[in-house]
Amino acid sequence: MCLNFVKNKVMNTLLWSCQGLLALVFGYSGFCKSIFSETILVGKKGQTGVSGLPLAFIRIIGISELLGMVGIILPWWASIRTILTPITAVCFALIMVVAAPIHYRKKEPGNVAINLILLALAIFTAYGRFAGLA
Repeated sequence: MCLNFVKNKVMNTLLWSCQGLLALVFGYSGFCKSIFSETILVGKKGQTGVSGLPLAFIRIIGISELLGMVGIILPWWASIRTILTPITAVCFALIMVVAAPIHYRKKEPGNVAINLILLALAIFTAYGRFAGLA
C-alpha cells in the first residue's frame, strides 16, 4: 500500500515536471513566433524551422503553441476536461515528429536532438496522463 502511494507520487511529480518543461519550451517558442519577424526568429532566436514560411502561418503556429502551453497545464491542474492535457501532449509530439526531419535536412543535429528530447517528454506525458484517466 505504502509503496504504491510513493510510486504514484513519484510518477505524478515526474509528469508535472515534464508538463512544466513542455509548457516553458512551447510557451517561449510560441511567444517568439507571435511577435518576432522571420528574420529575427531565424537569425537571433535559432528557430530555423520557420525559414521561408509566410508570416501569417508563423503567427498561427505561435498562437497554437501558446494555446498548447495552457492546454498542457490548466486542464489537469484544474481537474476540468482533463482529457485535454494528454491530447495536448500528443499534439506536441506530432509537432516534434514534423520538426525533427526539417532540422535534419538543414543539417542541425543540435535542434534534432532537442526535438527528440521534447518528443520523448511529450510521449511520456501523454502516456502517463492517459493512464491516469483510466
